Amino acid sequence: MKHKNTTLRNIADTVGCSVATVSMILAGKQMSRFSQETIRAVYATTKTLGYEKNSGHTNQGVVVIVCPSVINPYYATLLQGMEADAEANGYTTVIYTTYWSTERERKLLSSSMNPIIRGIIFAMAPQQPELVREIAKKIPVVAVCDKQSHYGLDAVEVDNFDAGYQIGSYLISLGHRHVCYLSTSLNTQHSSRVLRYHGLLESFKTLQPTGTVSLLTHEVESANELATVEIEYQVGRSLAKRCLATYPDITAMIAINDMIAYGIIDETISEGFRIPQDYSVCGFDNIYPSQFHGVSLTTIDHHINRRGRSAFSLMRAKLEHKQEASSVTHVEFTNVLVIRSTTNSPRM
Repeated sequence: MKHKNTTLRNIADTVGCSVATVSMILAGKQMSRFSQETIRAVYATTKTLGYEKNSGHTNQGVVVIVCPSVINPYYATLLQGMEADAEANGYTTVIYTTYWSTERERKLLSSSMNPIIRGIIFAMAPQQPELVREIAKKIPVVAVCDKQSHYGLDAVEVDNFDAGYQIGSYLISLGHRHVCYLSTSLNTQHSSRVLRYHGLLESFKTLQPTGTVSLLTHEVESANELATVEIEYQVGRSLAKRCLATYPDITAMIAINDMIAYGIIDETISEGFRIPQDYSVCGFDNIYPSQFHGVSLTTIDHHINRRGRSAFSLMRAKLEHKQEASSVTHVEFTNVLVIRSTTNSPRM
């Protein structure tokens, strides 16, 4: 039964703890001081008693936006789209960065029943989809992810397989026969990277079966993501150095994203080669620096900012229209190949 004008004292008395404990837990402060049992009891009692924090804001509480990094302009652009829609509609957002750590993701999800959290938006595919699906039964969850991923969540999607296929088809049309795909950690937790690779492979299998697609990867630990600001650029340089030494016959390098591509470009030039006369370089994402004259990177545009706005729009629909938990909406954006000056016909 919900109490009229429920106070922190009501919650504390019901749980059997101090008012200070209730206050800190609801504010998310010094959480390590309290047992999980106490935290869960406070959250559950808060909901049962219908406690609402005093506020003049139309949309009380916050929507948490989960992202793996804020240094890559891809995520910064996506987040700005989300926050623009949130600001225009009177919502408050909080950004939670995981650095691809499953433990950091789990820590957030364990606090998701805090009444202050109204919903969660993942700026990437969740790394623990089973756990996230359970959370989605209780509060709205939206993900920005791959069309081929079946998470059972409201989602804003792109077809990363198609993105890889488009890049491969374009390079084949230029006459490239031997290319290399260069990526950070390539596993099921990074589905977009895998799907782009599979799309690239399929394009060669279908359109140039006598060609080859080589693969080089670099494992990046979560601790390195957090400690190294320029990690993707460094990885790009490292992968390019390995590629040039290992596969002398390749004429094009396809980076998993534009940030990796920037490192590839700089390393290739530092080794004495020219782009695109000696090597063509492509990326994915079309982040804003890729259009700069000194970069001019051929890449795939995913409409990043618009997808961010669309993701928050889906969240608002769940919150404002009280959609059924079983109602799932998918919004798909198409890929667009953007041809710039880092690609050309292969060297003779």
